Amino acid sequence: MIRTKLRKITCGFSGRLSRFSRSEEGSGTVEFAITFPVMLLFMLSGVELGMITLQHSMLERAMDLTVRDIRLGTGEDLQHDDIKDRICARAGFIADCSDNLHLEMVQVDPRNWADIPAVPTCTDQSEEVAPVVSFVNGQENELMILRACAKISPVFPSTGLGKNVTTDGAGQFALVSISAFVQEPR
Repeated sequence: MIRTKLRKITCGFSGRLSRFSRSEEGSGTVEFAITFPVMLLFMLSGVELGMITLQHSMLERAMDLTVRDIRLGTGEDLQHDDIKDRICARAGFIADCSDNLHLEMVQVDPRNWADIPAVPTCTDQSEEVAPVVSFVNGQENELMILRACAKISPVFPSTGLGKNVTTDGAGQFALVSISAFVQEPR
């Protein structure tokens, strides 16, 4: 009697198992569970790339307008803080711009070219504050290079593009804009 009951239970279980393995119910759920994380990763990376592009284009535009002011200025002697304030006022999407923007202005002789350092000097919130570096107001008809480095925090720092971008100790990455101009005669 016990053996027949045991046989019925095993036959019932194996029958259910074989019916379950042949069933196609829930196959859409399996496909969704496999593809959704990948699609979410692409979507979040796209948002991150869009924000990076927006911030970089705003920094470039702010640099262009500010360099135009410097170049065509009517005898106005702009100093580091003035230029930084003008760039920050025009770069709307850079958070804490006055704290996260670092400027370098270097005079370059076009006849005896010496490159500026390849790696820009940027702020790093995880380190001590560094003084202003390499900022020289040029004289008339001198070639000047202005380089701005803005530190930006990723929107999604633990996912996709935000995770794979090179960051500093504070978790920020650098956006760099370079502009060259000649000081006009006054």
